[in-house]
Amino acid sequence: MRAERAPAVDVGADALAGARRRGEIALAARAGDWATVRAALDDERPSARAGALVALARGGLAGPRDVARALSDRDPAVRVTACELAALLPGADFRPLLDDADPAVVEAASFALGEVGDSRAVARLATVARAHPDPLCREAAVAALGAIGDEAGRAAVLAALGDVPAVRRRAAVALAAFEGPEVVAALRGCLADRDWQVRQAAAEVLSLSGEDRC
Repeated sequence: MRAERAPAVDVGADALAGARRRGEIALAARAGDWATVRAALDDERPSARAGALVALARGGLAGPRDVARALSDRDPAVRVTACELAALLPGADFRPLLDDADPAVVEAASFALGEVGDSRAVARLATVARAHPDPLCREAAVAALGAIGDEAGRAAVLAALGDVPAVRRRAAVALAAFEGPEVVAALRGCLADRDWQVRQAAAEVLSLSGEDRC
């Protein structure tokens, strides 16, 4: 499950106009007026561009060019939206967004890569998990490494057990994707963690793996 971050929203006087525009896009999609929906990809409002992408993706009509535009959109909210639609955008490459300047985009890209199980991203996700300054990004990267389950990500997940509590909890859960004595030892070590949720997560993983015996 992805960590929660406050969503980007339109502010000021543009908020109402943006909401109306999104409503128009949604109505157009319901009516099958895809020309109107697609035209909104060029709207000046980020929320409208994001809304158009959502409608096209849900309608199965978001093409490679539409996705590429969204992933490189000048507004981070649109890039985040594209990542959140990962399951509906087969073939999209979210890896470049792991280097995005906006932490919300990096977090969303990590989520997307875990969602689609892109093993090509393991090395870059491991870097985010180890070194990104934003803990939400590190947490999302650890979760993605667990979702992908590639052995190349094991070391970064184990290292995350020394991070802040939220990341440690995520790492304990992610270790369910890996096997071996090192993993079992790390999870048993978590049983003495000062955070009760880390202890609980480790106990559950050990129980599911049948390694909860002393």
